[in-house]
Parts: sequence; structure tokens; C-alpha cells
Amino acid sequence: MTAEDPAAGPTGAVRVEVPASSANLGSGFDALGLALGLHDVIEARIIPRGVEITVEGEGADEVDRTEAHLVVRALRAAGEVIGFRPPGLELRCRNAIPHSRGLGSSAAAVVAGVAAAYGLAGMELDEQALQVAAEFEGHADNAAASLLGGLVLAWTEGDRYHAVRLEPHPAIRPVLLIPGESSKTSVTRQLLPDRVPHADAAFAAGRAALAVQAVTADPRLLLPATADRLHQDYREAAWPASLRVVKILREHGLAATVSGAGPTVMVLTQDGKLPDGVDLTGFDPRELAVDRLGVQVRAL
Repeated sequence: MTAEDPAAGPTGAVRVEVPASSANLGSGFDALGLALGLHDVIEARIIPRGVEITVEGEGADEVDRTEAHLVVRALRAAGEVIGFRPPGLELRCRNAIPHSRGLGSSAAAVVAGVAAAYGLAGMELDEQALQVAAEFEGHADNAAASLLGGLVLAWTEGDRYHAVRLEPHPAIRPVLLIPGESSKTSVTRQLLPDRVPHADAAFAAGRAALAVQAVTADPRLLLPATADRLHQDYREAAWPASLRVVKILREHGLAATVSGAGPTVMVLTQDGKLPDGVDLTGFDPRELAVDRLGVQVRAL
């Protein structure tokens, strides 16, 4: 992982552009993530003291503007790891990623803060950046996708987070169906059982492995590869309309899944088109590119 043109020392200012992400891709729960071409942009500057934050776009009326702001918290956490402690910070945030919609907005904010710390310190992003970012959520799929771009496969060993980046097939064109209502990861995780049947676990393992092949090499396999029996049905009570749309689109032969903790629906297409006649009331369809670069940092 590298930062592009990092700031020369701790007196600079940086611009960070970080992509949204979609996790799971069906059965790849907490393991698979795909970076998407929808970006938050943060400008961070060192000031003599205090914290000054301006926010526009998504969540502008909701986010904190103190040290509790997620970007600031992540920047401070990364700074502790790399030995960088700015006296004060000015942040200008332009948010495009919808909040609490299953598009990795919190992971993107964390990655932006981590990347800003490295950039302001004049350092390149390294493996420790993923550790800091993933610790905020307890899993690395969204954070790794925002850091690395493309398709990521994430896992843990003990208290260490790991991820590898894979190149998505150029034919894949994600379509996101973004609803007006939101969903909290903390709530939807409570709907998951402690145990699942062995047959469902085996099904999930096979489909998650198949998803890697489908997304990177053979999009013809996307429909079976994105099938899930591990988590989506258990969380139907949180987003019944989303799961209804997923099931209808899959009946039409499209690889539809609930994106992350929902309620956004992601459809992995090869033409950017959805079938006529499907009731998408309450959903905002957006075709997004796959982000292949991950977080980008440059000096101002």
C-alpha cells in the first residue's frame, strides 16, 4: 500500500479520496469486499491547536464536529502507532457515501483518517494501516477494500488482520439499489444465530470460494457464486424490502445480494441493466464502477 505524493513532514496538508465498498458478496461474510466508484474526499491540515471540522454532503447534519469525529479518531489512532501527534487538526469533508446503508461509510471514514495520518507524517501506507483501520470494526473486509481497491479477501489470525487484493474482471458492472431507510450493523449482527447447520456452512464455503473465481475470472458464474444461506435470511426482519428485491432479481437470473449490513442491494451485472417490470419503489438505482485504486493521498 502506498500513499501518492505524501506530504513532506508534519507541517503539510493532504487530500484523501477514499472509495465506498460492498462486503460479503453473498456467502463471503466478513471475508469478501469490493471497492466501488463512490468516494468521500477529506482535506486534512495541521493547525496550532484544537479541531476544526466542516462537512458537506452525506451525513452533514448528523456527524460530530469534535474529537469524536470518526476521521479524527482514526487519524489519532494511526498517529499513535506511527509516532505522529499533530497539535491541532482542520478537516474539510465532502461525503458522497450514504451513511448506514451497507456501503462501508464508517470503514471509509476510518481509512481516510488513517491515510491522512500517514500522509501528514510524510509516510507511505503499510501493513500496519490495515491493522489500525480494521480494529475499529472488528473485521477487515470493508476497510481492506477501501485501502486496496478491487476485490479483497480478508481474514484474521489471532488479533492480526490480513487481506489480499485481487483484480476484478473488467466486464463486471455493479448496480447499487440504495433505499431511503438506513440500517445499523450493530443491530443486524444481533439477528445472526450463534450456530448454523453444517450443510449451510459447507454451502457458504463453496459459494464464497466460487465468488472469487466469478468476480476475477468468469462472470458467467456470478449467479450461483453469490447465493447465500449464511446470513441474509436471518436478517430479513431488518430489511424485508431489500431481501424481496434480491429474491426477485435472482429469479430473473441476476447476481443480487444485500450489500454488507444492508439495506442497499448490490447487483453484479455485465451490462449495467436491470430487468423491466421489477418494482424498485423506495430504491435509488446507481451504476457504479469498480474502484481499482483504493485510497489515494496527495499533498496539498
